[in-house]
Amino acid sequence: MFHIKQEKPSWQSGIAKNITFIVTKDCQLACKYCYLVGKNEKERMSWDVAKKAIDYILDNEQDFREESVIWDFIGGEPFLEIELIDKICDYLKMEMFRRNHHWFNSYRFSFSTNGINYHTDKVQDFIKKNREHISIGITIDGTEKKHDLNRIWKGDGPEHGSYKDVVKNIPLWLEQFPGAGTKVTISSADIPYIKESVLHLFNLGINEIHINCVFEDVWKEGDDALFEDQLMQLADTIIDNDLYKENTCSFYTENMGKPMDCVLDNGNWCGSGKMLAIDAVGNFYPCTRFAQYSLRDKKAWIIGNIHDGIDKNKLRPFLTLDRCTQSTQECIDCEVASGCAWCQGENYDTADTPTIYQRSTAICKMHKAHVRANNYYWNKLFRKLELEGKREEFEQNKKSVNPEIC
Repeated sequence: MFHIKQEKPSWQSGIAKNITFIVTKDCQLACKYCYLVGKNEKERMSWDVAKKAIDYILDNEQDFREESVIWDFIGGEPFLEIELIDKICDYLKMEMFRRNHHWFNSYRFSFSTNGINYHTDKVQDFIKKNREHISIGITIDGTEKKHDLNRIWKGDGPEHGSYKDVVKNIPLWLEQFPGAGTKVTISSADIPYIKESVLHLFNLGINEIHINCVFEDVWKEGDDALFEDQLMQLADTIIDNDLYKENTCSFYTENMGKPMDCVLDNGNWCGSGKMLAIDAVGNFYPCTRFAQYSLRDKKAWIIGNIHDGIDKNKLRPFLTLDRCTQSTQECIDCEVASGCAWCQGENYDTADTPTIYQRSTAICKMHKAHVRANNYYWNKLFRKLELEGKREEFEQNKKSVNPEIC
């Protein structure tokens, strides 16, 4: 039986409201590519702020009509505030039940963690209590060399990588969350380690790898060629060794590298404005990337607070965002436009004026290199299966997951 392992869709994709608590701006690490430029040990959410935020959201059920909700917790490192998070989650469950809220039977607690505190008793007790309604992603960047290149402990002494502190918790994490995926970030310095890092993560038992380039303008001349070469080498290894049958890597997808359909493909890339983020003092943001600690050059874009609620006039610009309203004509006419991503917060931070309607194109060359390598992957896989007499089954497999492919 022919089989390609497909990437799992996110929980309640497209019908869940994402609400993020920025519980702390502290972290044990000082990752070199981190977009959080304002991390600190002082700004921590209090229980009073968290409770008022929850009460406002649940009191205004008519403004939050999405079928489901993802209660998301970030930092810094969210598990540094596990006691507060535990209290928040207990209160959420109790209040949603007490109010007979439409989210009570359709909610998720979501975490992206550096994994360092994952094994501790308090974190493990929290996981056991909420096991049926929790998603946790541990960030591990690949081999020890690649991981430790960027994900280093903070401090004034010599650089000290965090790989060993994270990898020891991977077996427990995979035992508790079989099939869980990790998020890998690529910056200029670690391009040479992409192939070996993805294969290393497969060998650790992580079968679903979400991997992407940073959106910031960090790229050097020639990085796109190195990037393409690494992805083509990785494609060779995955296909020649049948690794595609049990593993997925988001670098390779059928849905990219085509001209843009001005009708069907004109949505905004991310959910800015549809999400809600709350910081330590109770300010509301359209996304965490609009909080001050995420911005290098612009002022925070605050859309309300726990006392006055959401100011819909400040939210309004996000509701009309689409690809065309923020892209140059060159981007709109690009022959490989589909699948080219952007970050709304990065667009805002790099814009000439305080606008969200100017798209950052720092990853243009990297996207085009990605498309070329992606085409190489699917053409090679197609030829392999054709030689094995599995071409027709390959086409049917693709259509069963992506019916629009013809």
